[in-house]
Amino acid sequence: MLTSDFVPTVEKSLVELLTQRAQSRPHERAFTFVDFPHLESAGSHRTLTWHQLDIRVQAVAAQVAQSANRDDRVVLLLPQGLDYVAAFLGCLRAGVVAVPLFPPDAAGHADRVASVLDDCEPACALVAADETQENRTFQRTAESRKIPLIPVTNGSATLDSRGQMPGIVGDPAFGISDTSLDSLGYLQYTSGSTRAPAGVMISHRNVVANALQALSCLGTPLPQLTTVSWLPMFHDMGLMLAIVAPIVGGLPSVLMDPVAFLQKPERWLRLLGQYPGVVSAAPNFAYDYCMAKFDHEQIGDLRLDRVKMLINGSEPVMPGTVSRFQQTFGPAGLRPEAQRPSYGLAEATVFVTTGVGDELPVSVACLRDRLVEGRIEPVALGTDVHPDGTDTITTLMSCGVPVGQELRIIDPRTRSVLPDGDVGEIAVRGPNVGLGYWKRAEESAETFETLVHGTGSKPWLRTGDLGAIHEGRLLVSGRLKDLLIVNGRNHYPQDIEETVRAALGAFRNERIAVFSVPGEGGEEVVAVAERRRDKTPQGAERAELEGTVRSRVAMVHGLRLERLVLVRPATVPRTSSGKVARGECRTAFLCGHYDAPQESAS
Repeated sequence: MLTSDFVPTVEKSLVELLTQRAQSRPHERAFTFVDFPHLESAGSHRTLTWHQLDIRVQAVAAQVAQSANRDDRVVLLLPQGLDYVAAFLGCLRAGVVAVPLFPPDAAGHADRVASVLDDCEPACALVAADETQENRTFQRTAESRKIPLIPVTNGSATLDSRGQMPGIVGDPAFGISDTSLDSLGYLQYTSGSTRAPAGVMISHRNVVANALQALSCLGTPLPQLTTVSWLPMFHDMGLMLAIVAPIVGGLPSVLMDPVAFLQKPERWLRLLGQYPGVVSAAPNFAYDYCMAKFDHEQIGDLRLDRVKMLINGSEPVMPGTVSRFQQTFGPAGLRPEAQRPSYGLAEATVFVTTGVGDELPVSVACLRDRLVEGRIEPVALGTDVHPDGTDTITTLMSCGVPVGQELRIIDPRTRSVLPDGDVGEIAVRGPNVGLGYWKRAEESAETFETLVHGTGSKPWLRTGDLGAIHEGRLLVSGRLKDLLIVNGRNHYPQDIEETVRAALGAFRNERIAVFSVPGEGGEEVVAVAERRRDKTPQGAERAELEGTVRSRVAMVHGLRLERLVLVRPATVPRTSSGKVARGECRTAFLCGHYDAPQESAS
């Protein structure tokens, strides 16, 4: 069991803390958006002080108050930028429920946006005033569902004698003074890696408590820090890093667009070196992406010695990625202890565990057979091959300890606490755990109100993730719903995906999904892998490649890979946060979407 001694004390809401910052240091830099209008752009910086941001938030709240009632849902259909920050905070200030949304024109996201709009039934939508193609797409999405539009403008606002927007502060209908900390603040829709997106209900207390938990890892009092983020603000980690934590901690925040990162990841790397005490975060794939796209001859031009913390989370953290990233960017001054493998989920607002102090990232090599049987049995590195040539080792990354919350590993069937070293479902309890799922009472009760034997009457959050406690640290092994059970044995899909990725060699691209489907003799294993755009194996070359992949999977995992499906880049479905959507990929396979002769091998 893991328990933190730190107890976050929440006395003010996020917008009350914003007002406090605006009053105590009105002219200090608060939020900066770095725009990259063309591929070779060095970046154009636009900044709001705390006072300027507070005024814009009041203006948005006044606009929202004219179109929505307290507790109505208001969706944010805005591009990344300062308007998104003001819109989110303006909704909280107005007493409505904010619904941060992802771009409806992003590949594969249109259906998700539609399902979210149907689920939350918004009173109105906040959209950008600019007449860009992207914004017109947002507007068409809302108009097609007869959702009133409110353009978010950055023009000047008319203030009263107190320097505030009239009709907001202290207004009994729309004000921050009477907003309960335990009332619903926003809906954080899950990315939907194993199911349709569900709206997690996050209270005003939840979000501030989680920020305090995260900030406590950085030292007390807080040193001079700056958050830098390219993560989309509709995503739980992006929202916390880019908006919430900076306001709670009084830190300057630097933002950029996710598309700008994907175009040239070195933009993010260079921003990391421009500010003191940088705190940033990204999912595992982004660190791999940086290494693949960055010109290593330019390492000497980078300055990463001032990076305080780089959180790796939101998807399984791969030990190889952590070590390779350090090897690649260590010469630029990146300290090994700056890398922080972490664990979290939207149902707990976002943040649950991370490393403590300045400890180095720790990986644990363990016997693969014992892991699939549900037990961590560590071994020394270098003893990873059985005499018969079969791999016997898998390596897991330590994700640290919980901060300001409790964590247990439980048997998902009996709901009893398991001893250290046993693999089970991760359960979490703390003030950051959300209120439940929007309009899903039965699922909320099952997920958020679990009683664990021997832990009292306070309920626990069942995360749906599998893990174990080893030497006082959390190891995350996979998703319970993704677990493959073949011939009575458990297999983690991400392990098999790594094996397939290595076996594909020069043919591999970014995304691979492994899942099981019903077959005549039981469950059969299928791998859908994106190939490189310039590599299309045919005939004997394709047969040899498939044989190599199947042999490797059989040798490492003792499994027969029934089907290997090679698909074009950007074909494997992803969630709004970039994770592989294995369930959606499995559905597409069963529906015959990958049956084109040029794409499938069997």
